[in-house]
Amino acid sequence: MIEDLRALLAQGNIVLTDEAQERLLAYHRLLLEWNARMDLTNVPEEEMALRHYADSLLPLARKEWFPDGARLIDVGTGAGFPGMPLAIARPDLKVTLLDSQRKRCDFLSAVCDELKLPNVTVLHARAEDGARGALREQMDVAVARAVAPLNVLAEYLLPYVRVGGRMLCWKGPAVREEMAAGERACKMLGGQAEGLYRLPIEGREHYVHSAIKISATARRYPRKSGTPSKDPLGILPQKP
Repeated sequence: MIEDLRALLAQGNIVLTDEAQERLLAYHRLLLEWNARMDLTNVPEEEMALRHYADSLLPLARKEWFPDGARLIDVGTGAGFPGMPLAIARPDLKVTLLDSQRKRCDFLSAVCDELKLPNVTVLHARAEDGARGALREQMDVAVARAVAPLNVLAEYLLPYVRVGGRMLCWKGPAVREEMAAGERACKMLGGQAEGLYRLPIEGREHYVHSAIKISATARRYPRKSGTPSKDPLGILPQKP
């Protein structure tokens, strides 16, 4: 896995330290072990170097997105992507992994214990609930991968981000159909869309959509749990 990953990351001029490579391999082994007894990922092992690890790490080529010592939250992290690989590759980052499923949090906590990752905190919570507490507008970066449409993600992520920080959303080619509503939602939440960054993977169309936080999010956002997905922001009314 590591050899394949090194080759993929070279496309973005990203080089991992020996320690990071060892920890990523240990994380990979734990993922396979736990996935054998619970549903953490359905990606075949032979595709994980590309679809999990390289996909998570290639955005590090955009250095302005990940300042030294940045506070980062991965919302709806699942098995830990992209947050865990980012925390391993960049031990200076202070990473919070948030997920609503206890079993996933138990797995991530086990990874942190096994790999001795003092820069990672695991939080069991709904996205909407976590953003109404002590983490509100405290993060330099909020990220999510394969969680929801852009307009829904804006309400999940931007309330965590400080003014001047960023929201980063990993997306497939369908993102272009989501951008208009997503940009309107960002504006409602104090954000401003910056555009798409295509990950440098030959033959694969995958992007990160970025938005910068330019003003504080109104206290009424995020709305109560479940509402952002059922009644998403940024949708224009249908013409009669």
